[in-house]
This record gives sequence, structure tokens and C-alpha cells, in this order.
Amino acid sequence: MTPESLKAQPLLRHWLALTPEGRVQAFSGKVDLGQGISHALRLIVAEELRWPAEQIDMVPASTLFSPDEAVTSGSLSVQHSGSALRCAAAHWREACRQAMAERLAGLGVTLQDVRCEGGQFHAPAHLANDLSHAALQASYASLSHAAMWDSVIEPAHAQATHAAMDRHPRAAEPKPIVLRPDVAAKVFGEFEYIHDRVMPGVSHPMCHGMVFRPGTLSAEVIEQDMQALATRLMAMSGVLQVVRDGVLLGVLTETERVLGEMAQHIEAGAEQGQFWRCAVQVPDPLDLPHWLKTQPLDTTVVADTSAPTQGTVQQRISAEFQRPFVQHASIGLCCALAQWTGQPSAPHLEVWSHSQGIYNLRRDLALAFDVPATQVQVSHVEGAGCYGHNGADDVAWDAAWLARQVPGRPVRVQWTRQAELGHAPLAPAMAVRIDAAVTQEGQLLEWTQTVWGQGHGTRPGRGQTPALLGAWQTAHPAPITLAVNAAMAVGGGSERNAQAPYDVPALKVINHRVLNMPFRVSAMRALGAPVNVLAAESVMDELAHGLSQDPLTYRLAHLQGEQHARARAVLQQVADMAGWPQPGSSGLSPQPSPDRPEGWGRGLAYARYKNTGAFCAVVVELVVADKVKLHQLWIAADVGHVVDADGTINQLEGGALQAASWALCEAAQLSPQGITSNDWANYPILKFSDMPKVSVHLMPGADHASLGAGECSAGPTCAAIANAIFDAIGLRVRNMPFTPENLMRAIDSDEARAPFNPSFN
Repeated sequence: MTPESLKAQPLLRHWLALTPEGRVQAFSGKVDLGQGISHALRLIVAEELRWPAEQIDMVPASTLFSPDEAVTSGSLSVQHSGSALRCAAAHWREACRQAMAERLAGLGVTLQDVRCEGGQFHAPAHLANDLSHAALQASYASLSHAAMWDSVIEPAHAQATHAAMDRHPRAAEPKPIVLRPDVAAKVFGEFEYIHDRVMPGVSHPMCHGMVFRPGTLSAEVIEQDMQALATRLMAMSGVLQVVRDGVLLGVLTETERVLGEMAQHIEAGAEQGQFWRCAVQVPDPLDLPHWLKTQPLDTTVVADTSAPTQGTVQQRISAEFQRPFVQHASIGLCCALAQWTGQPSAPHLEVWSHSQGIYNLRRDLALAFDVPATQVQVSHVEGAGCYGHNGADDVAWDAAWLARQVPGRPVRVQWTRQAELGHAPLAPAMAVRIDAAVTQEGQLLEWTQTVWGQGHGTRPGRGQTPALLGAWQTAHPAPITLAVNAAMAVGGGSERNAQAPYDVPALKVINHRVLNMPFRVSAMRALGAPVNVLAAESVMDELAHGLSQDPLTYRLAHLQGEQHARARAVLQQVADMAGWPQPGSSGLSPQPSPDRPEGWGRGLAYARYKNTGAFCAVVVELVVADKVKLHQLWIAADVGHVVDADGTINQLEGGALQAASWALCEAAQLSPQGITSNDWANYPILKFSDMPKVSVHLMPGADHASLGAGECSAGPTCAAIANAIFDAIGLRVRNMPFTPENLMRAIDSDEARAPFNPSFN
């Protein structure tokens, strides 16, 4: 089967190259956001080429030469780019094997006789008497030719040639550990992030810029304040230009220090109502479901597998869950560099960005500045990481807009902390309701999951107009893009993981997309999965406890058949790791020993990401005192074939810990003037002192395709925390985050503390 990425870029030269020094270059449209994907892709190429990984360079992505692989998101880089590079490398290897066989065909050598090891192709040993030592082996360089690089990649080589190629002793040896080449430089502060990049230029030295904007998507300029501010800024030493356009105020300076001083003044004034008049509808944070349900809605039936009920409904349960608006809260600030060159009649824009989608960004920059996309080049430079659609694309627009004022000069723009937290897209608030029915023995008969929430995507590159914040705020603005959901074929958005993974005869999923966007929302890591899994796994836990069944046993009873074998395996594995009672043992859940404090509890949760991706089960151990304090997380995951075990474990840990931060800390604070949680005091995240011990087990998966790891642990972690809180204090918490304030509200709620007492038919 041809990987999607190969269909548009089928030639070998799109993916691989050989330098004059004999090093392999590999090209990918997926970018490294700190997750280490470039190292995983390097290992894939090395494995297929039988070439030392240390001699393979992953070339940073650029629209100038990299394949277009859209956006790096959804835990899909190994599946998409990895499979394409595997096919490309296998194709090149087999083409060189064929060339070696043809070279020695007069001696009776066939393709099956040629083996590859250590980046060299070897003739059969019995030819040693007929050939010189040099002729017994050949390199990729000596066997490659121009026509080979222009050949169409044959995907079959990646699947069909392993048996023939692995008939040498190295095939049975353990794979050596190959260290990531970037880690040491990052640890010792030597790595060049985009924030560190200084563009050379004697006649056109780099300058610095910053764009100031209102806290809301649209606003009215207070003209008197703005004119006075512009006059004051122009009088400051080191200021090159002050630019006004619509509600935007741009400043260009010789040094970054000058920008820092003015940013404090402008941001403080804006918070006090100076410069812009903002007024936006703000949902009640204590009643988000009401706001979501009373907005204009686009309703779709995502799944409906209703079947004749095989049993009598004896008990019904309904429960509703919610998540607030959540911020990206990237610790590293968004940054970009831009430079306009060429003639006014044919301008050329070059941008350096840590965007997740360089081609998408190029497309929308071209739309925003009314130039052909062929005259825009976007090159990826690693930033400090991101968790979805943050401000990386928007700061790239800021840099390009300001650079247009100083043709030829590179312009560097870095957002402030207030801009980072105040202007990046939010993750949408969501409400999820589950209505389930079971038999007297607890067998699930009916399950309806209803979701309310805005769409999870306003990324660039997907509409007819630019989806860039600055382009919406000029004097001639592009229309604001309303958030939409991805198609279910690629996992969906708010409805992601809304289809429960268990055996249910009558299953229905309804999604209500909210058609109102007072604050910009877009993709956050795992999209709607964390809330949907929280809801489903909380209800499964509540059903198990209400029926006096062990939560593990209850889940396994609804995961029967070969199609659920991998799900059962991760659940049983995480139970072994955490010492959870095995099916058939007495007791509902592990009980604290005498030395464990009051408020101790454990919770279990499971999900298969997107219902098509990685399988993940999590057990959480915590203590509820003045706040919820995590003690330990156990994670078992089946991600199929593991390319880089250390990198996979890092991704599972990181996804779980960020989800724990969402579950325990994070909620955006909104006002008619914009986002007020624009510093760490008002938007706390999980601290190092809050970190639990994390244990991860990767299931054997050599016989399965690789699945992404970065997002699969998020939903089960949120749900396991909620279930552990119930185990600790008997309280069902359904509103994220589980802060002391929300726990107190739940205590005051009759529903949260009510015993399991569903209605009877």
C-alpha cells in the first residue's frame, strides 16, 4: 500500500540524497517540535539502508526542497513520514542491490546473492577467488546514478525484501542504542533555537520588531490614546519605525531591549482600558454547558450502531462532564524571522518559523500579502516545542508584516509572555453527556455520548482566506475563520474518542458544533479526546462500583473477542505494574496499607487513541488533602512497532504529565477585554514539585504497524485521576480542572456524592 505522502511526491530525490562527502541526507515534511521525530525518522532510514545512523542527516524542513506533508500533528509523523521514508530507503537499497547484481551477472550472481551491511553491498564469499577484494563490495555512491534519483519509489520493497536482506548474522543481534544528536547541545545550552538565530548581513543588519494588538479578535481603537502612544514611541532612542494598520500597532527597533521596555507600558495600559475598546461575550465559567448548548449549533450523528437489544434494560445512568477553555501555556515564547527581497514587481518573502505546517503557513502568508506562493519560502527552525496550534504561525505573520516596512532587512519578532498567553488560540471548552443502560448483571446494552463544543481547528492553509491573527486585524481584514472539526477519517475534533471502545449493541454519538467563537479556539494536543475519554471512563468506573464489580474486571468483560486482544493486554499489563487485583480476585480496588495516609486512592482508565491509534491504559495513585497530589502513574501502551523506545517513552510520559496539568490546574480566565490569565500567577501549570513518579511499559509490537505515542496517554490520565479521586474520598468529579475550589463545588453537589441508584425499567 502506497503511503499518502508518496502519492504526491513519488520520486526518490524527494526523500533522500547523498552528499559528496558520502553522508545520507533525508528529507521530511514533518518537523521536530522537541518530540524527537527527526531522530526516529533517522533510525528508520538507517534500518532500511543498513547504514550507520550517525552518518544520516535529517535536513530541517523547508518549502524550498522538502516534501509537502501538511501539518505535524495527531501523532502521525511515524505513520506518514516514517512509512514514506522507509519505502524510499528500501527502494534505493534494492535499486543498488540490483545494480550490484547486474555488475556481477557474468559470474552468475543474482539479486538474492547480494547482501547489504554497514552501508556496503557484498558479493557472495565464494567469488573471492575470481574477484579482487575491492570488487567484492560496493558503496551506495558507486552504485547510484542520476536516473535512479528520478525513479518512482516502489513501496513493495519496504515489505517484500526483509526476508532476503536479513539472512546475515546482524539480523538476530539486538539493535544498538543510538543517542539523539541534539540532546547534549540542548542540555548544555549550545543548541541554536529560533530565538538564538541572528541573520547575517552587513548592509542590511537584522532589526527587531513587535506587534501590539487588542485582547480580543476585533476592537475599536481609542484614537487619542493611540496617537499619543505612537508619538511617544517615535521619540524613543533606537526606534526605527512605528506602523499603524487597523487595530495593529507595529514597532521596529535596532535592539530587543527597547522593545521590552515599551511592551511593559503598552500591555499594562491595555489592561487598564487604554488604546483599544474591547467588548466580547464571555461565557459563565461556572456554567459553561449552558452557554455551549444555547449557541447556534451544527449537529451531526457521528455514529449510530443501534441494534436489537440482547437483554432487558434494568438500570440507566446519565452523567455530564465539562472542560473549560484551556491555554497552550508554552514555556518557550513564539518567535519568527522574516525578510523581503527582490524587486517591488516581484517581491520574495523568506520566513524562518517553528510552525507545525510550513506549507500551510506559506499558503496563507501568500494570501495575506497577495503574492504567489512560489515567491514565499518558509524554513523550519526548532523552537521550544508546542502542544498544538499555538502562536507560531501568527508571529510569523507579524515578522513578515513588519519586514515589509524595511525591505532587505531581516526582522526578528518574539512575543512577550503576556502575548503568548493572551493571543494564542485557546482549546475549546466542551461538555459531554453520557446516557447508558445495562442489564441487571451489568452488561452494557445502550450507550449514547453527546458532545457540545466549538470546532478544534482554525489552522492556516485550509481555507480560501488566511487563518492568521494579524490578517484578521488590519484595516482591510480577512474574515475571521470559524473553527471546524477534522473529518472522522483522520480522528475528528470535538468528537475524537467519543465512540466508546467497548462492546455495546446500541451505540450512538452525537456532536453539536458551536457556531460562535468570541475567543479564537483551535487545536490543542489530543483535541476532544481527553474530555471524551474522561467521560466514558468515569461512567465505566461508576457502573463497576455501583454494580460491586472490580473496574478492571468490568472493562475486560466488555472487551471480548480477538479484535480487543491488544486492549485487554494493555489493561492487564498496567494492572500487573500497579499491583491491581487481577480479574477473579476479591475486592473492588487496591486498598491502602496502614502506612498510607487518609485520602489515598487509585484509579484506572483505558482508551485507544482516535479508536484507530495506540492502545493505552493508565493507573494513577494519589492523595487528596488540601489539594490533589499525584504520587505515581503507571502507563502501559501498545504503539505497534517501536522505532525509538526512549523517544516513545518520553512522549508517553510527556503526554500524561501535561494531561495531569490540565486535570488539576488549568483553566483560562476570560473577560470582555480578552484573556486575563496572561501570566503564570493567573495561569498555573503543574510544577516540578508536583511531578509524580512515572513508570512506562511498551508492549511488544514488532508484527504491527507503528502508531503515534504523543497523544494517546492524555485521555486515560485525566480519567484515571478522576477515578482515583473517587476511590480516595468517594467523590465523582466531572468538571475539569479538579482544583480545591471545584472539589468543594462537587462536594456541595448532590449528584456528585449520590450513591449509584439508577432508574429501573
